[in-house]
Amino acid sequence: MHITKKLAAAHAEGRPTYSFEYFPPKTAQGVQNLYDRMDRMHSFGPAFIDITWGAGGRMSSLTCEMVKVAQSAYGLETCMHLTCTDMERSKIDDALREAYNAGCSNILALRGDPPREQESWEQTEGGFRYARDLIKYIKSKYGNHFDIGIAGYPEGCDETTSADEHIPYLKEKVDAGGTFIVAQMSYDADRFIEWAKQCREAGIPASVPIIPGIMPIQTHASFLRRANWTQCRIPPEWHEALEPIKNDDRAVREVGKDLVAEFCRKLLDSGITMHLHFYTMNLAASTQMVLEELAVTPATDSHDPSIKPLPWRQSLGLNRRDENVRPIFWRNRNRSYVLRTQDWDEFPNGRWGDSRSPAFGELDAYGIGLKGTNEHNRKLWGEPKSIKDISDLFVGYMKGKVESLPWSEAPINTEADVLRDDLVDLNSRGLLTINSQPPVDGVKSSHPTYGWGPKNGYVYQKAYLELLISPELIDTVMKRIGQDPEITYYAVNNSGELKTNADPDGGPNAVTWGVFPGKEIVQPTIVETISFLAWRDEFYHLGSEWSKCYDEGSDARRLIKEITESWYLVNIVHNDFRERRGIYHLFDGLMVLSMDSKPTVNGVNGVNGKAHVNGDGNENTGKPEPETNGVPDGNNVVNGTEKALPSRDLKN
Repeated sequence: MHITKKLAAAHAEGRPTYSFEYFPPKTAQGVQNLYDRMDRMHSFGPAFIDITWGAGGRMSSLTCEMVKVAQSAYGLETCMHLTCTDMERSKIDDALREAYNAGCSNILALRGDPPREQESWEQTEGGFRYARDLIKYIKSKYGNHFDIGIAGYPEGCDETTSADEHIPYLKEKVDAGGTFIVAQMSYDADRFIEWAKQCREAGIPASVPIIPGIMPIQTHASFLRRANWTQCRIPPEWHEALEPIKNDDRAVREVGKDLVAEFCRKLLDSGITMHLHFYTMNLAASTQMVLEELAVTPATDSHDPSIKPLPWRQSLGLNRRDENVRPIFWRNRNRSYVLRTQDWDEFPNGRWGDSRSPAFGELDAYGIGLKGTNEHNRKLWGEPKSIKDISDLFVGYMKGKVESLPWSEAPINTEADVLRDDLVDLNSRGLLTINSQPPVDGVKSSHPTYGWGPKNGYVYQKAYLELLISPELIDTVMKRIGQDPEITYYAVNNSGELKTNADPDGGPNAVTWGVFPGKEIVQPTIVETISFLAWRDEFYHLGSEWSKCYDEGSDARRLIKEITESWYLVNIVHNDFRERRGIYHLFDGLMVLSMDSKPTVNGVNGVNGKAHVNGDGNENTGKPEPETNGVPDGNNVVNGTEKALPSRDLKN
């Protein structure tokens, strides 16, 4: 969506807006950490984010990649900086094409600073000398697809061009097609207000927002350094307030928060602007402090349908903005889901193609893997030497003491609060839970935890549980499931043996839906066969990646490898959404009896050793039972893409 349209809609309702600027980090780990921070800062409620441009080589390519990920995977309305510096026309064409294909519809067109090794700016052969020429070129190639922002300088562009002298050039850029102005950082509210008035008097129309650049104060030294670099005036009273505490970073941030918030308040009260643009320097705390002081962030206990139209973050990628159906399996790996489904057949109609889909290719092509370094992950998840150690890790996650798991990128969410005791209990017995949701029987769409969608609607959910089950318990669990006609399930292992009581050729099973006034029923979350098999590939790949965080030959690597090669991934849906505890009784009395065992070379008497369970009747006699669902004979194989292996015999 165009930034100008988004701001106009909010400002027509009297709501001030704000945005965040980020720059591409220099390391791969820094990039991933920034994605996480951008995702968290989305909860602050920015109207959009923008990502700066690194002229020429790797950093410019990284800008394009970050725009694509932010827009498509994280659903953040994104503006891409684009400069003339070191950019021949072919590179500009490539950058614009990538932005277009990512679904980005906003560009901040800049001349750019000279490279560090040059004293003055020089035009690249075949490129553009001025931002206005770049703007004209973008308009000629893409028409009105891009909203084009331009830079304004309330205290002068450089040593040779004052603020007043720059205004005619600013007007030329607007006449060339610029639609909004983002100003260089400043701290003098009176000077900014006067400059903005001069811009209007020079003929820049009111329909072109003039957006002030806000640099929160992190430390006293960085505050002075950045102000000197941009040659912006610091009011004397700011120096008086900060100088006595300059060596106390905490105090500087606190006082700086008040100073910057008052600066913003003056701008908003003047009526010259209703939007604030924060130069975050890839940090969150100081920006959040200013926004909270201004009392403009969304309340944590309120439900705003405009922020949560669906129970998952929508992608803003090209052709994905109308997507309204997703398999529940990727609930905790949003970015992975978007990347893997960008080429799926018939997307986004809720049908996921067949085995010829590109989604069944090599996972490496999608960059699927664990976040962080091996050292970071060992620190986060420890070095498990028994199933009990892994059980304790999962219990820690369920209690909020562990921030992530190999299959869950974020801390456990508030929706799981009503299930927490059950989840802790299951994991403490070696039944490792991966994903879950409680049943919901018609809560209002404004509900702070379960609500989504338009006002005055009602939301429903079926109970869902996905977990990893050891071979010693799988037969018992399957038998119990078979005794409950309300349950549908899928069970699969690393070898591809699929067991299910759902029709493999049938339609998806909606596990979340909403009913809204004057609107058809919306079913945004589903369970179905083909996507589950694709998730199976990713799930066991992540388990293998986890094992590789540890040294070859270590107990931790052998343990995790043994689990991922022999345990079953099972998802269970209880189709009566009025039943509060329809799933958890399936596991009454069950526990992995090899909890304290260490892995062995062949799994015998180790984590995959056969053990009796304290379950029902003669389930654990070791005697063969009649095969009723046919995994060994292949009658549950889907689309011919999976082959059942007799060595992994699974019976009812």
